Amino acid sequence: MNRKTATLTTILLIIIIAASVVLAANWFSNQKIQPEFYMGVEYAYGESVDEVKALVDKVKDYTNFFVMGSLGLTFNKTALDEACDYIFNAKLNFIVLFTSSRMYDSSTTIGFSEQYTIFNWMEDAKQKYGDKFLGIYRYQEPGGNQLDRGSEMLITSGTDYAHVSQNYTFNLGSIVNFYLDYSPRVFTADYGLYWFDYKSSYTSVFVEFGWNHSRPLHVALTRGAASAFNRDWGGIVTWTFEQPPYLQSGEDLYNDLKIAWDNGAKYAVVFSYPKIGPYGILTEEHFDAIKRFWQYTQQNPGTYGSQRASVVYVLPRDYGFGFRSATDTIWGLFSADELSAKVWDDANKLTATYGFSLDIVFDEPEVTGDLQNRYSKVFYWNQTIT
Repeated sequence: MNRKTATLTTILLIIIIAASVVLAANWFSNQKIQPEFYMGVEYAYGESVDEVKALVDKVKDYTNFFVMGSLGLTFNKTALDEACDYIFNAKLNFIVLFTSSRMYDSSTTIGFSEQYTIFNWMEDAKQKYGDKFLGIYRYQEPGGNQLDRGSEMLITSGTDYAHVSQNYTFNLGSIVNFYLDYSPRVFTADYGLYWFDYKSSYTSVFVEFGWNHSRPLHVALTRGAASAFNRDWGGIVTWTFEQPPYLQSGEDLYNDLKIAWDNGAKYAVVFSYPKIGPYGILTEEHFDAIKRFWQYTQQNPGTYGSQRASVVYVLPRDYGFGFRSATDTIWGLFSADELSAKVWDDANKLTATYGFSLDIVFDEPEVTGDLQNRYSKVFYWNQTIT
């Protein structure tokens, strides 16, 4: 081969290699890599395994997640096993709500068993269902109960904010960490004090999209906490009305699910209780919205988490303010103080300006790290915000 022929061959090889690299890059860029995202419904409206099966059959083609939220079933080993077997065979991931460690086996005994508890059940579930069993849902709305002085209030008195904060996270953390010895993850849903739920070791908190709560404000509080503690978060669509139909329209439901997706939530759930129809409060309008949202996620994986937080508002350490009005309580134990109206006004100004680009965290540098490196703008509670 003469020198001229060798040169032409070399040039040709370079062209072929370059073209191959470009084609490969284009091929990989066009592949739809689905993010790890769980979309599902919560069964909470009855105590019938057949109803669970019917709801699973209804949604299994356009969801991948199911929440067993029926206390009548989760106390009953026989019924719970049958329901979870069906969910597992439908290839859905799932979590189970427990409110007690007690469990009975209706096929063999009457009353509760001292030998077989939910801890035995969780160990069995990990072996039986593998990765499809994502964990348990334990202690409903701990922060909301605290703020509203509910029946499951964790702290009933305290000398100051720091004292209450320490005791809240110690008491709740003792519960959560105990269950983490048996369950792969521990979840809750809440409408306030999200930071302190995460500080109490919850794997993931579902912020409640309902009532008249500001979506940007409560996403900022939940996502900010999840990011600081390096955890996941989710959104659960719950009641908008206190009477039938309870749930919002299908279009509003779709928009809330999309808020969770766009803002990087790992979970999106639609709550169904009470039973006013065959599927609780879910109607065909809602199922159509869920299906449409599922199709959107499958066709547009690149939009997941596209709404990123670039701005952060920092609250004082231990300040357990409810963020539902300027006069909301602090820890459910203290009336609004001289700072309450300011932080309420600050948060609303910032969400009006930055929308879903805002996170809200607390002044705990050992948790949040260097905020200047994580956000383009950092605002503090003790500065003037215009």
